[in-house]
Amino acid sequence: MTTPTLPALYTDLADAARAATAVARGAAATPLDSPTPATEWDLRTLVDHWVLYTSYGLEHRARRADLPEELVARDFAAEPDWPQRYAEQLDRALAAWREPAAWQGEVDFGGGSTMPVEAVVGMNLAELVLHGWDVAAATGQTIEIGDGTARTVLGLVEQFAEMFREYAGFADPLPVEDGMPPLERALRLSGRDPLWRP
Repeated sequence: MTTPTLPALYTDLADAARAATAVARGAAATPLDSPTPATEWDLRTLVDHWVLYTSYGLEHRARRADLPEELVARDFAAEPDWPQRYAEQLDRALAAWREPAAWQGEVDFGGGSTMPVEAVVGMNLAELVLHGWDVAAATGQTIEIGDGTARTVLGLVEQFAEMFREYAGFADPLPVEDGMPPLERALRLSGRDPLWRP
């Protein structure tokens, strides 16, 4: 009996989760009222959003379940061990996406609309990396993802940028130049300044 092959996107997702876990661990000592590249959010608001949607939301998408209100309202950043809890939840999310059945069909995207499952996972991957970069920049770190993951994220940003901007998820794009690394291009196209510092 052969084991079903998961989409290549799963490899990128696992790499991004590893990188996000490292960023979270390095962010624990930074004051929660610190500024972030997401100028309207302090570190607490950014972390709460990042943890909710890229770990709990990621698992719930795989299981085709809505996020319960208790999670939506939870202040994850207030928990002293939030980086460890985030790492554990990312592991649960990855386990849910290791099930081949999770990759079948479409995912309810709210308002009665659905999207192909790989598109939804792709958007979660982009958010995991881009908000991971936000947290890293706000806490004096870098996010270390593989070249393949960076190229995938760049393609996703190019694909979904206008939709994210429609919902105020991205700012206006910054100029890009030939030869820029994929992650830097992705950051700029999403409206992020790679040179931002707190």
